[in-house]
Amino acid sequence: MGLGLRRTHAELARLGLALDDAFAIILTHLDTDHWNPGWARWLPSRTRILAHRRHVEYGTRWGALPRRAEPLDDALELPGGVTALPTLLSHDSLGVTTLRFELPGGDSLGFATDVGHVSPSLVERLAGVAVLAIESNYCPRMQAASDRPWWLKQRIMGGSGHLSNEQCADAVARIAPTRHVVLLHLSRDCNRPDVAAEHHRRAPYELTIASHEHPTPWVSLSAQSGGFQAPNSHTSSLPSPSCVSLP
Repeated sequence: MGLGLRRTHAELARLGLALDDAFAIILTHLDTDHWNPGWARWLPSRTRILAHRRHVEYGTRWGALPRRAEPLDDALELPGGVTALPTLLSHDSLGVTTLRFELPGGDSLGFATDVGHVSPSLVERLAGVAVLAIESNYCPRMQAASDRPWWLKQRIMGGSGHLSNEQCADAVARIAPTRHVVLLHLSRDCNRPDVAAEHHRRAPYELTIASHEHPTPWVSLSAQSGGFQAPNSHTSSLPSPSCVSLP
């Protein structure tokens, strides 16, 4: 939702989807690379918008969110028996929401970006998920060598900004996802996919790295434990999955 309206519609169409297909939009925080304020005027009126109470209060006060945005502070029941469990972690002044989605039968998805550092709350909330989507934002050496201003480097690396590749790998090891890891939010200037992937060599899970240019392949979660279907798999004996796309 941080992209422009036209591009978001186009990328959804590439996946065979439309924005009207969304039951709800859950915002982790209101940085403009995650939430384009233009959506406040152009979302279908029936689409639910949920965010932590702090973000709702701030966003509606300043017009970044529509007045109908709803606070998401506790567990939320979604269609198909899926439960969303939010946790507010440190990021800048308002914090960021990390999410765990639980499906009937045991499968789960963890989603964490802009979390700043690997806190016990992050590890505890996402421990043992089947699929973990987590930021691997920057390489410290590339960050230090970049021509970014000092204050921006401090914001990113100061503990309430972003996870480095090394911090991401540490978080993954402690969370111990069982099947799949998706690396999110790679910096265009201070990271590369091959550099981020180096920290996951010989890992006991599949690895996908999100791209700035196109949507990730589908990563499927089944409503029955063990029903993971990898991208391009042709297995037909699995139950109908609840699918998530991780941009």
